[in-house]
Amino acid sequence: MDSTAMTLPMSDPTAWATAMNNLGMAPLGIAGQPILPDFDPALGIMTGIPPITPMMPGLGIVPPPIPPDMPVVKEIIHCKSCTLFPPNPNLPPPATRERPPGCKTVFVGGLPENGTEQIIVEVFEQCGEIIAIRKSKKNFCHIRFAEEYMVDKALYLSGYRIRLGSSTDKKDTGRLHVDFAQARDDLYEWECKQRMLAREERHRRRMEEERLRPPSPPPVVHYSDHECSIVAEKLKDESKFSEAVQTLLTWIERGEVNRRSANNFYSMIQSANSHIRRLVNEKVAHEKDMEEAKEKFKQALSGILIQFEQIVAVYHSASKQKAWDHFTKAQRKNISVWCKQAEEIRNIHNDELMGIRREEEMEMSDDEIEEKTETKETEESALVSQAEALKEENDSLRWQLDAYRNEVELLKQEQGKTHKEDDPNKEQQLKLLQQALQGMQQHLLKVQEEYKRKDAELEKIKDEKLQVEKMLENLKEKENCASRLCASSQDSDYPIEKTLNSSPIKSEREALLVGIISTFLHVHPFGASIEYICSYLHRLDNKICTSDVECLMSRLQHTFKQEMTGVGASLEKRWKFCGFEGLKLT
Repeated sequence: MDSTAMTLPMSDPTAWATAMNNLGMAPLGIAGQPILPDFDPALGIMTGIPPITPMMPGLGIVPPPIPPDMPVVKEIIHCKSCTLFPPNPNLPPPATRERPPGCKTVFVGGLPENGTEQIIVEVFEQCGEIIAIRKSKKNFCHIRFAEEYMVDKALYLSGYRIRLGSSTDKKDTGRLHVDFAQARDDLYEWECKQRMLAREERHRRRMEEERLRPPSPPPVVHYSDHECSIVAEKLKDESKFSEAVQTLLTWIERGEVNRRSANNFYSMIQSANSHIRRLVNEKVAHEKDMEEAKEKFKQALSGILIQFEQIVAVYHSASKQKAWDHFTKAQRKNISVWCKQAEEIRNIHNDELMGIRREEEMEMSDDEIEEKTETKETEESALVSQAEALKEENDSLRWQLDAYRNEVELLKQEQGKTHKEDDPNKEQQLKLLQQALQGMQQHLLKVQEEYKRKDAELEKIKDEKLQVEKMLENLKEKENCASRLCASSQDSDYPIEKTLNSSPIKSEREALLVGIISTFLHVHPFGASIEYICSYLHRLDNKICTSDVECLMSRLQHTFKQEMTGVGASLEKRWKFCGFEGLKLT
């Protein structure tokens, strides 16, 4: 371990945080807070290392830090015996491995075959002081620097193309690849530094704990006649009594009492006993203060309740119809909310005051019981006088209770009046709400009727769809029968073929048209115009002509027939399918 590593200043916060993080200890500041809250333990390095910055061409100095958003433009670096050309700025940055802790060594690959150790020193001494170079025969080397931040400067040269002199020979050129390297010396120095920082941190924590530890009580002096006389004087003083009693207790527990010192201890115990009377008097004085404070609190609370009553009365008067109609809706809403809040707070305070009075009544009843037990031992005259006093107190309490009951009844009556005055407004609101509900009910009935009607229409459409599907199935069966008949006719004699050749259907295309038209008209039992039929056929074949279709249908009189429908201007020619009637005739 170097002497330079041991002289690291204790005030370096990043070093403290790193050391304590590596030892699993949370670094604390003077007030117990972390020294460096933004320390990244995943790095395992000192966070105080300066950022990577490009070097000026031809110089070993570092310019001011560049913002991360600004792209760095690398330039050509000229050395004495070689030249470094920058990489393409559009290419991604070269990949690097994870940085080892305390890394001071770099791996440099891509060196030219003719590159010497002197050229390597010439290129990389700009980054900082070089401690050692280990060169290999396979165009790479390891360079160890004096400080960790120099490694970041060396990584800046990764990707540069090196050329020795002005030669273009392959042996005199190469592309540098600089990366972090693991070295046992770096790791050992880093671990030594961490252990040293951890020792300093433990020492600092120990000093901090000792500073923050509460002071221990002063030691109790040993017993002697002189100390006994001092303690006896302190026991008589009210300000020093607690300290002297603690000393007396410690002496007794140590076993300082013997035949020679018993009288002294007895006198000290006697003076301690004399303080009981003082403590009792202090307690009585504090109780009087507490009762006076209770009385003041009760009076203040009753005054607050009176003001609450006045405020609530203002809200109730504002809620009457004479004034209520002149306020806007927002103002009415605010007034009603304020009134509710004031009534809730008033009720809470009223309950609190009634609870205080009940406690006083209970205390007075306890006092009565105690007085009754004491009067049994007194004379009959004392009993009579106390009984009369108790009767007067009971009467006064009854009068107070009656007064409270009357106040409660008056409050209830006032609330009932305000509710009655608000009744007309409430009746109007109820009427409006009833009208709105009736309108909503009528609207719901209309919606239900429309729903039922549409449901019935859907059912009808479903029935029609089922009928159409059945008809299509029948037509398919008939087409199958027709195909079978054609197949059988091919096997029949020559005269039948002659009769077929003489039929009105001249080609297979016309037969297909007849089948399609017949299925279409079968689905339309009330007939269809020739334009409607042709528009359907045009979807299948655009070359179909309306006149050809009409001629074909007129030739097949037993399959299709034309009827006139409508009256006057709505007169229309419609074609119908009559194939089933033709079968019956045949």
